[in-house]
Amino acid sequence: MLQTTVSDRELLEAARQGDEHAFALLHERYRHHVRRVALRILGQHEDAEDVCQEVFLRLYQRPPVLDGPQALRLWLTRVTTNLALNALRAQRRARFHWLRWFRLDWPRQQAADADHTGTETALLVRSVLEELSERDRALLALRSIGLTYDEIAQTLGLRPNSVGTLLARAERRFRQRYEALASRGKEVGS
Repeated sequence: MLQTTVSDRELLEAARQGDEHAFALLHERYRHHVRRVALRILGQHEDAEDVCQEVFLRLYQRPPVLDGPQALRLWLTRVTTNLALNALRAQRRARFHWLRWFRLDWPRQQAADADHTGTETALLVRSVLEELSERDRALLALRSIGLTYDEIAQTLGLRPNSVGTLLARAERRFRQRYEALASRGKEVGS
């Protein structure tokens, strides 16, 4: 039986050889990280759970050959980010078609139905995030879970020296859009 002090590299090798316990240890070691990345990008949505399952299914079916102390964490972050962005695109396409056919204003209706506490703020934040580009949303999500600029660069395929600038721009766009929507909400509520 393998112990939890075994390195990721050793566990990956054992998993490639069909060791179910090695895979279980990898799952236990990284499931919270993968879920947190998926939730940051997708929000409290059932698609986040689907993404997590898909990430570990890919790890189980074809464990990658990696080298380095954080290589598996970064690989899992990259796969989770890509799958979450794909799910996000699917959500947007579905919402677009639904709104187009039924001509309903989903975010405003939800905000109107929400109580005026933290739920309203959460809906506003979610609405702003949905309006941002996928790259901005991914940058903000990955930084919010504590990834370094180098880790963000590796995950998103960016140059490490560009992450700071791109992140500052994403934060500025988020803040501007948030303030605009918040002030519009106050005018409507007055």
